[in-house]
Amino acid sequence: MCGIVGYTGKKKAAPILLDGLEKLEYRGYDSAGIAVRDGDKDATVVKAKGRLKVLSEKTDAGKAIKGTCGIGHTRWATHGEPSENNAHPHITDDFNVVGVHNGIIENYQQLREKMIRKGYKFYSDTDTEVAIKTIDYYYKKYTHDPIEALAKTMVRVRGSYALAVMFKDHPGKIFVARKDSPMIVGVTKDESFVASDVPAILKYTRNVYYIDDLEMACLESGTATFYNLDGDVVEKTPVEIDWDASSAEKEGFEHFMMKEINEQPRAVSDTLGSFVSSEDDKYKIDFTSAGFTDEEIKAFTQIYFVACGSAYHVGMAAQYVIEDLAGLPVRCELASEFRYRNMPIDKNTLVVIISQSGETADSLAALRKCKEIGIKTLAIVNVVGSSIAREADHALYTLAGPEISVATTKAYSAQLALSYVLAIEFASVRGTIDEEKKQALLTELVTIPEKIKKTLEDKERIQWFASKLAAQKDIFFIGRGIDYAICMEGSLKMKEISYIHSEAYAAGELKHGTISLIEEGTFVIGSLTQSELYEKTLSNLVETKTRGSYLMALTSFGNYSIEDQADFVVYVPKIDDHFAASLAIIPLQLMGYYVSCARGLDVDKPRNLAKSVTVE
Repeated sequence: MCGIVGYTGKKKAAPILLDGLEKLEYRGYDSAGIAVRDGDKDATVVKAKGRLKVLSEKTDAGKAIKGTCGIGHTRWATHGEPSENNAHPHITDDFNVVGVHNGIIENYQQLREKMIRKGYKFYSDTDTEVAIKTIDYYYKKYTHDPIEALAKTMVRVRGSYALAVMFKDHPGKIFVARKDSPMIVGVTKDESFVASDVPAILKYTRNVYYIDDLEMACLESGTATFYNLDGDVVEKTPVEIDWDASSAEKEGFEHFMMKEINEQPRAVSDTLGSFVSSEDDKYKIDFTSAGFTDEEIKAFTQIYFVACGSAYHVGMAAQYVIEDLAGLPVRCELASEFRYRNMPIDKNTLVVIISQSGETADSLAALRKCKEIGIKTLAIVNVVGSSIAREADHALYTLAGPEISVATTKAYSAQLALSYVLAIEFASVRGTIDEEKKQALLTELVTIPEKIKKTLEDKERIQWFASKLAAQKDIFFIGRGIDYAICMEGSLKMKEISYIHSEAYAAGELKHGTISLIEEGTFVIGSLTQSELYEKTLSNLVETKTRGSYLMALTSFGNYSIEDQADFVVYVPKIDDHFAASLAIIPLQLMGYYVSCARGLDVDKPRNLAKSVTVE
């Protein structure tokens, strides 16, 4: 949520800030602003409500603003309505401190009251203005040292934050601080950059520094110095980003979502290829990078998947696969619920935290809770160096590359593929499958990318059908077992980008209340990829049809008798039932996309949503 970009160097700052903010539009925002300093002059601050293009027009694409040091921000409203007044950057009355902030200051009201007693006045409803004026207060009260002022503010603030501020007495410098909200720094020969995510600065440098919790930094032209909360200098090693700037461009596609749907074969292939290799016609799994030992794997008595949104749906599918193959009890928990529960957890439990960004607030808090009580953790993340990856006991990386569209597709598929590898490795080490079965599963597993390509070939037919659904009010998804997990993700895709109310139900629950919602013309999508559950789910679909539903069925090639019951059928290639979710989700992603397009909506930036949810 929200985006931060900062630049100091020899070039004009404003165009660079606007360019960086444009690369962060996917994070979700409702207003934007920049502040630029020209030498020792006061900062020029320009803000705009709405899309970034409004800010760009106000500043002539940044060309109207002089100065080589500046900060920019796209705001997603939390405290205070979307408006120019509440937009960042925020300033003190004398322009001594200008700053932007991602996150939420939980005790902002108490700090605000304290600052009012100290003579400060407030023009906005935001917690950020409170933070900026608190920094100003400590800066003026003590040694006029920006690092000390930031440190004193940090120990008095409760909540999450990524702060980037400029001080009147320190032209050409940007000071940053971080707790829980992501922040990266890039440095070249003559320039320094700060941003809340890699795409904002990737065209300028591939080497970035990750600021850890309760750390600060001072950026000057071509240098960055890092500090801990005591003000001591901290040495850091840069991380090289292995994907290029073109990966964050549309490359001829109308939307990032469609581009990323089509990138799924490569994302899955790259992810599998980093863990599964073939030698002498025999496959093997290499989890060396995760640091697992066979003894550890054998000692686990249960597994918890803890995640949010689509990552939670990955866990829902994975639990069926791991239970069946590895014989381990598995639970899947929403991170926002898990972190506040006081349930007994066996010390031999493995908690798997799944997050594309590696910065998801609830998932990070759940991980830290596990660490506090001594439970082993495994991170499945897409961003090297992210907080969850660094803090987990073990980490496995998906190789999906940058995902820009708010609605995840390729990250979901890469996470799902990696969960299969985890299931097979655990089953093999624990002796619940023999070598022959392991080889058979891996042989099937590596066919997933090509079979996704085959599934994508049906997109024109799906587009034609989706155009008929633009006026729907409700859509229901039903399935059993892994098909239920598929339906949960398919339903989320539909509702988040088309704004049509949709729900996913375990098909066997229809009789327990849900079927009362079915009436003439109600649209129902059934997923039937699990061979042992096919007949039961088909029976449930027929139950809805007798009550007037319009049916779409999603099943494997060969199940052609379903044409007698369903009004529209989508077929996916045959594959081992354990891996069916990787193919069946593709038509549902396409359905959501095409319905959204038919309704004339902004596919990549759905209303009220953000890509990376870094606050509660």
